[in-house]
Amino acid sequence: MWDKGEFSFSTCWNIKRHTTGREMIEEIKSLGFRQVELNYNVNDTLLSTIEPMIERGEIGVSSVHNVFPYIADKDYDTDSVLLGFDDEEKRKRSVDLLIRSMEYAVRYGAKAVVVHPGEVPFDRNIDSELKALYREFGKDSPEYRQLWDEMLERRERLSPRYTQRITESLEKVSEHAVRQGWQVAIGIETRARCYQMPTLMEAKAICDKLQGSPVGLWYDIGHAMMMDRMGLYDNVKELSLVKPYICGVHIHETLELSDHWCPYVHSKDMTYFDHFLDAIDYAKVKVYELKAACQPEEIHESHGLLIGKLNSRR
Repeated sequence: MWDKGEFSFSTCWNIKRHTTGREMIEEIKSLGFRQVELNYNVNDTLLSTIEPMIERGEIGVSSVHNVFPYIADKDYDTDSVLLGFDDEEKRKRSVDLLIRSMEYAVRYGAKAVVVHPGEVPFDRNIDSELKALYREFGKDSPEYRQLWDEMLERRERLSPRYTQRITESLEKVSEHAVRQGWQVAIGIETRARCYQMPTLMEAKAICDKLQGSPVGLWYDIGHAMMMDRMGLYDNVKELSLVKPYICGVHIHETLELSDHWCPYVHSKDMTYFDHFLDAIDYAKVKVYELKAACQPEEIHESHGLLIGKLNSRR
């Protein structure tokens, strides 16, 4: 077993393969990880065998992913308006659910809660339509550009409104956390669909308004790579502007518009991912978020390459 040290590993990798939490965590431990991120699909049944492991010190929890534990309600899942709801009752419910996630994080000794704060709502999944056009015709095709401009016009027009809503919600959660004396970061995550929030600059605007609060940027590297490819923002250029706000990272690489692959290993590109080494080094919480297709030997190889590159820069 190769000890992965300070690096953590998300349960999204193997949650669909297990019916008991203990088995799921033991498989991750067998890769050499001492810590896990408990993702949003972890339910009370799985927790019943994970919590004793946490209490006995068999596994550490670096972070939990809001909404945690899992609830079966599409209004409050990971792809919803969530903290940006116009409806005040729904927004209050979202605030309460994030506070609940933080309570679990505190109980488990986690450093952060990862949050999908919201989106600019569309009446259809325009992101999947755009990705289909990207794959069939290319980013510079008239077909893609026409639909992209349609998406971007609505997104940019409504973004300030939802940024404000999200900021207000996060402020309420932060005030509660401060009153409780919780030392847990709230990481707003870069997303994988073009209408979802925040972009890097939206994240910066929210963090600027909430300076001194627990709110920071959860920099999902693969998602940001994907949004850069689609044309939403310049990931590498803007990363330097938001690096001071980063509280945690999701480490994975994107092949074209497919995410959650092992860095370096699956792309066979030994240099491009180097752009993100400073962000990984800077982040207090470092979590691999890989898909089930990633094999143990590929995970070991990827981590070895990453550590070698990080060590050579220090």
